[in-house]
Amino acid sequence: MSPLREFQLAFGRRIRAGVRAPLPAGVPRQRMAVYEELLFNNLCGFLERCFPVGRACLGEQRWTRLCRAFYREWPCATAWFREIPREFVDYLQAGPRQRLPRWFAELARYEQAELAVDVMDVAPPAGLADGDLVDGCPVLNPALLSLAFQWPVHRIGPEARPRRPAPVQLLVFRDGGDEVRFVETNPATARLLSLLELGGVSGREALTQLAAELGRVPDTAFMDFGRHSLADLRRLGVLLGTAA
Repeated sequence: MSPLREFQLAFGRRIRAGVRAPLPAGVPRQRMAVYEELLFNNLCGFLERCFPVGRACLGEQRWTRLCRAFYREWPCATAWFREIPREFVDYLQAGPRQRLPRWFAELARYEQAELAVDVMDVAPPAGLADGDLVDGCPVLNPALLSLAFQWPVHRIGPEARPRRPAPVQLLVFRDGGDEVRFVETNPATARLLSLLELGGVSGREALTQLAAELGRVPDTAFMDFGRHSLADLRRLGVLLGTAA
């Protein structure tokens, strides 16, 4: 290994681990400390902006310790700053050594979803029509996530810490004004959207498939309920219209 490569690896180990790793050869302690503090503070800045609720729930001391452990232990697979929050969620789901509330990883995934939808590089679909959502083929908002959680993450906060799981289904999407919105839904609606996501499927076909999966008959009452559900989704901006 070349001397330059050895120095780079030693420098990286010190940046990640701080005083737990030896100083790179020839680097004064005070100058090294500037890099250590600068890079760690930058990382914390990205995480604090994305996870304000999680930070508030843990408190400053535990939050900083968690950030430090993530910084030291997790081999990030990307150099993009905006991907750091996703890497943090991956770290939490992998099971950090620090003891955390059972719901914390899901809370972080919920908070990170806002950024994920906000930066989705998607274009509005072309050729939309304002057609019938049952007989036509509904078109989904491309900036959309449908997420299932075992904990009521949208209600968690420093003064609201659940003791038992309570499953919840949430839609996270970017509306016509480029604002990220969260809407609580149910597993049936989430399944309906997953059927429509395939494309080229009419609302009637998706509702008929959903009825079969639920053990229901796709009678008039069921179809009327489905029609109202599709209309609500279009009003919210989850559905944008029908394929022309």
